[in-house]
Amino acid sequence: MSMLTGLLGNALGWDWTERDAHQSLQDRIILAAALVSEGEMLTDVQNVQLRATDRSWTTRGRSEGRAGASYSAPHRRHRDFLTDAEVVVVLTLMPEEPSPTLDGIRAALMRPARPLFLGRKSCLPSAPLLGFSDGMDIIEATDAYAALHRAVGAEGTCACWPEGEGPGGMRTLDLADLRNWDSGLHGGTRQVHEGRL
Repeated sequence: MSMLTGLLGNALGWDWTERDAHQSLQDRIILAAALVSEGEMLTDVQNVQLRATDRSWTTRGRSEGRAGASYSAPHRRHRDFLTDAEVVVVLTLMPEEPSPTLDGIRAALMRPARPLFLGRKSCLPSAPLLGFSDGMDIIEATDAYAALHRAVGAEGTCACWPEGEGPGGMRTLDLADLRNWDSGLHGGTRQVHEGRL
């Protein structure tokens, strides 16, 4: 949930310091997701030589400086990426108002204020994030499960949906994907069902 909130905030042109706006949006989102194609895990090795005065690129369109220590040896990190996965997400906002509305989010995803990325800055989407091959991007349904079922259109697809937004699943769990945007820390869970469409 917090990753999607940040992605939408970036598309809308919000700065990360607009914590109240992010919190309000996260609190209004109802979403369901289905894993259509699993993809493959790729481990990337990142080597960085950092000096205290080095500047870096940001998605905000300006360079960012450092005031930290220098590293005499390269800083090495291993990062896992899920490649070629296809995940379908449906979302709505409750309540529908205030801003941003679904129409505002739709417009921002079609023409984002800044480049969008999926989890990490180097993970750019390979296709537009909005819509399906048939051009459909608005679904009317009674709940998140029904909207996801209609969007995916394939029986047996692994999915998750929030409590109260469809039938019970094969299991129910507390998903720890909420952020406290004021403190910047992850904290909080929401109850979701996992199962097949």
